[in-house]
Amino acid sequence: MPEFALLAADRADGRENSQAILTVDLDALADNWRLLKGRARGAECAAVVKADAYGIGLRPAAKKLLAAGCKTFFVAHLAEAEFLRDIAPEARIFALNGLPPGSSALFARKNLCPVLGSLPEMEEWAAFCRAENRKYDAAVHIDTGMNRLGLVKPDFPRALDLLDAFTPALIMTHFVSAEDASAPRNRAQIERFEEACGLFPPMRASLCNSSGMFLEEAPVFDLTRPGYALYGGNPTPGSDNPMNPVVSLEAVILQVRDIRAGEAAGYNARWTAPSRRRLATIGLGYADGFPRSASCGDIGADVFAGGAWCPVVGRISMDLSIIDISDAASLKRGDRVEVLGDHISVDDLGRWSGTIGYEILTDLGRRHKRVYVGGD
Repeated sequence: MPEFALLAADRADGRENSQAILTVDLDALADNWRLLKGRARGAECAAVVKADAYGIGLRPAAKKLLAAGCKTFFVAHLAEAEFLRDIAPEARIFALNGLPPGSSALFARKNLCPVLGSLPEMEEWAAFCRAENRKYDAAVHIDTGMNRLGLVKPDFPRALDLLDAFTPALIMTHFVSAEDASAPRNRAQIERFEEACGLFPPMRASLCNSSGMFLEEAPVFDLTRPGYALYGGNPTPGSDNPMNPVVSLEAVILQVRDIRAGEAAGYNARWTAPSRRRLATIGLGYADGFPRSASCGDIGADVFAGGAWCPVVGRISMDLSIIDISDAASLKRGDRVEVLGDHISVDDLGRWSGTIGYEILTDLGRRHKRVYVGGD
């Protein structure tokens, strides 16, 4: 976290300045993990905490999940795995992005598990284990349709030859469209993964991500890997969200003004007042994770304040945004508006911005005053 954010976070009350307040409910995070653990039907429920725990902060998130009973974590990069190891000395930690060239000794020294998704990775890991005369753990990643990372069927014979050199701790794959329960590729991927599991020696298996855990047809195998749902994202788009919201974001009103019909607001005058309007400028922009694509347009974002929906008008700029508070005219300088919270979910803001809630979460800026609820 930048020094400025650290200094601001240390203040007793950030309401005297122009910073937005990002509140992270760690109790809700733990409750979400417990809900997902219940859906795992006896399988182990891990936690995906890559990208700084989807933007909410890896250290507080991991500590809360550990206290709730989580014992296995997934990150993307080796650097994330190293950082997490200092927080969770006894946890099982998998690095999803595989084995960077020359990194085997570091993985072994830190007791971290690379997720091997190519023959060159497997060969390097096997050679390291043979040179050390020790079978270190690693996971095997099978590609069942993503065409991103993972072994494909022609790789299997060579991969099977290499397994003797190390301990295969997990075989896994990743759904392409688990959020779409009607997608026929879900069944195809399940069948391909079951076939691969039958060809490889017996080991623990993992298929389900957040949305996969809500697919009735998806077997849980031995371990589930929820990520987005832990942080309040909806794993069942189109249906009610079964998860508890974890983040809320409030921005402060810096200035209020009345404008006449025909006056423009924001860069390039992309919005013109259709009638006399009351506008408020808030201290939140795209540098804070409020996407520029949420500017007024075909969809555009709203905030909620003063009991009313207040649309964004004009283009969102780096540090500031303009909202129309004509229906909440009692709002004044220093009042706060809800950008995420009880009325607006990360999925809502993602949809209004032409993106997904995952991007909203992981782009949450570091200039906010961060408040953690339910931490130690």
